[in-house]
Amino acid sequence: MKNLIFDIVTSAYDLKNAFTDAKEAEVNYAAVFSQSTEECSALNKAAQGLGEIIQETPTGLLYKIAPLTTVAGNLQLLKIRKPDEARPERGDADFTVTDYDSFKQTYLPKSGFKLIEREGFEMIELSDPNFDVLAYFSNPPLDVQLGIK
Repeated sequence: MKNLIFDIVTSAYDLKNAFTDAKEAEVNYAAVFSQSTEECSALNKAAQGLGEIIQETPTGLLYKIAPLTTVAGNLQLLKIRKPDEARPERGDADFTVTDYDSFKQTYLPKSGFKLIEREGFEMIELSDPNFDVLAYFSNPPLDVQLGIK
């Protein structure tokens, strides 16, 4: 399980660094996209060994895990996403940028970046067909939304 998380975060980190200058942006959250109901169950069982469920969402369970040291900083929020045909990627990582408004103004007009608005927050999605992951930049970041530090 940890190797899968490391692979997803590393790939998303590489994606972020290939398309932005936000080299200092650290990982805030990562998600593993399960590809089947059986895999979802197995991934959730493995995630329970790393931490505790802190939120049930329509798309899957969110865990607070013991901090994992990754190439992009310490990770303590992990989601196991239910199978979704619209999400064939292996997963995603969410990075915290120091100046979200400036980041948004700089990168949103560029190819591969898309704004997603939700109630109480928004995020910028970065995708590229050469990567099997997505990268996100949320405002406010998920740890802030949940009051976790």
